[in-house]
Amino acid sequence: MKILLVIDTYDTTNNGTSISAQRFAAVLRQHGNEVKILTTGEPAPDKFVLKEFKVPLFNELIHSHGFQFAKIDLDIIREAVAWADVVHCMMPFALETATKLIADRQHKPSTAAFHIQPENMTSSIGLGKVDWVNNTFYHTFKFLLYQRFTHIHVPSQFMADELVKRGYDAKIHVISNGIDPDFVYTKREKEEQYKGKILIMMVGRLSAEKRQDVIINAAAMSKYADKIQLVFAGKGPLHDEYVKLGEKLKNPPQFVFLSKPELINLLAQTDLYVHASDMESEAISCIEAFATGLVPVIANSDVSATPQFALDGRSLFVPGWPKDLARAIDWWLDHPEEKAKMELEYAEHAKHYNIDESVRQCEEMFREAIAENE
Repeated sequence: MKILLVIDTYDTTNNGTSISAQRFAAVLRQHGNEVKILTTGEPAPDKFVLKEFKVPLFNELIHSHGFQFAKIDLDIIREAVAWADVVHCMMPFALETATKLIADRQHKPSTAAFHIQPENMTSSIGLGKVDWVNNTFYHTFKFLLYQRFTHIHVPSQFMADELVKRGYDAKIHVISNGIDPDFVYTKREKEEQYKGKILIMMVGRLSAEKRQDVIINAAAMSKYADKIQLVFAGKGPLHDEYVKLGEKLKNPPQFVFLSKPELINLLAQTDLYVHASDMESEAISCIEAFATGLVPVIANSDVSATPQFALDGRSLFVPGWPKDLARAIDWWLDHPEEKAKMELEYAEHAKHYNIDESVRQCEEMFREAIAENE
């Protein structure tokens, strides 16, 4: 198949949806498909490139989340759609809406993905827990874009339930975004800077909904506080705030941005992985962590899909409550033999989220859409 992926931001390494799109494109090609991207960014042979649409007053905030919007150019969009056998729209914005309209006019089959959880957007302006605001986004996305599709990909059953609850009536395909096969059970001796310390990691943007502040406060409450070394892998608008908050710890948190080999190397030295986010549509970073052999401790939020990964209640804590997270951290550190046993079970569990199988399921969705269009 000739598959056109439509996504406003593709090149970044600080946005989960963009990273998933990059992996998705690579594996689709491995399966023998031709893939091109309709997006912003640097020119490349596999891309149809649009200029950035700059949002007055909010552009700096948008960039801090590793994102930029595409400016509509109908000539480029028409060219991209004409090339494709099937068009897959990965975001709910103006670019995807315009592309869907042109795909319909050209009688090209098209599918959509729902990756952008409204709560992740509204949290940036302090409204992440205001239900009517989030519901407005869900219904607006449906009205402007998703009601035009017969097939929608979501990365978790949680997101499927959220869409059904709000009246989305397309066929919803629950398919994990999948993890790279390089993330497997791996243990390595700690580097000199981490020897004698308890290494706890979280991977994700430094933004309000990810709740790294809860981890910092929990580390201060832990009975192992003097030994804990927090490492946060990611960038984002709250970096300076979290640096200041972490000054109260004996070992101030480290903030790093890592390549895949560097991330795997650090995960292999880590003692415990914490995912404190209040809102997630899946959280690939959490799967990658337990695939390498880490027990995860996950915020049991009712607006997050990530609790689905917990194999039992010991890997869950009350969202936003540092004291309960400290309790969970201390329990696992108090029981190293049980932690070692569960590390193996979590690594085995991660095999269900292989990206090759995820892409195969998406290919079936594309074929369904093509067949319907004939």
